[in-house]
Amino acid sequence: MITIGSRKSKLAMWQTETVAGFLNDAGMETQISSMETIGDKILDTSIAKIGSKGVFTVELEDQLASGITDIAVHSAKDMQSQLPEGFTLIAFTEREKVNDVLLSTDGSIDITDSARPLVIGTSSVRRRAFLRHHYPHVTIVEMRGNLQTRIRKMKGGDCDALMLAYAGVKRMGYGDMVVIEFDEQQFVPPVGQGCIAIETATSLAPEKMEEIRACLNNTVSEACLLAERAFLKKLEGGCSIPAFGYAVLDGDELTLTAGLASLDGTEILRTTEKGSSQEAEKLGTRVGEYILDNGGREMLSEIRRLQAE
Repeated sequence: MITIGSRKSKLAMWQTETVAGFLNDAGMETQISSMETIGDKILDTSIAKIGSKGVFTVELEDQLASGITDIAVHSAKDMQSQLPEGFTLIAFTEREKVNDVLLSTDGSIDITDSARPLVIGTSSVRRRAFLRHHYPHVTIVEMRGNLQTRIRKMKGGDCDALMLAYAGVKRMGYGDMVVIEFDEQQFVPPVGQGCIAIETATSLAPEKMEEIRACLNNTVSEACLLAERAFLKKLEGGCSIPAFGYAVLDGDELTLTAGLASLDGTEILRTTEKGSSQEAEKLGTRVGEYILDNGGREMLSEIRRLQAE
């Protein structure tokens, strides 16, 4: 029996049931244990101000550590870059399309039209920074909660459109509401977007760990995510800073585009480097060092100062 920990939101449960389905198809019996995390409970405060690096993961990790669950299913983009001692990521699923999208009931929206007022809801500091950089005329409002809650708020007049990850929109069946799909080179996604990550305690029986990994891990996703996560780890960052990183694998060659934006979007640091998939983490670390050495340290210091106010 494989016991799986998950958040209770509809998207989290979709992801968890998908993972359970893969395991079931491989002949493994599963049981799901769902719960709310601190990030699900506190919706009136930005993620950056909640004060926890694992706002969507810490309660699930408590269950892993105690042996209540064998694995936890996460959106890879929600995972902190440095896991607490005693935990590890053992698998990354095949990746969905990574793009950010604009969701609305108004199909006539033109984000390039500066003469037309437009209010966009998002909880992401990275999306806010990119919007302020590319479309400074747009008004941005904080929008927390699960996808269904955000859509309800939008329909209630809180905003004209929502900026979200395509993966979650597709998985929840709202693809017909997408009015704009942003180019991933202009709006570079956050580390891990579109991928499901499987976490476990290092104390899990090795044979069970390997059986789960063999069933769920996608080697292409793993190479890309190792590079992206190594970059974020070098920045000592998580989902509360406007960092971005997207790796693509072609044969044995990884191409990583990554960087950091100021909170107001006036400055964006970015670079693209290539490396072997066998040295994915070295590539990510190298890119992180480049960003830090070329204005990133000062930018991070300013970001954290402003977020502490």
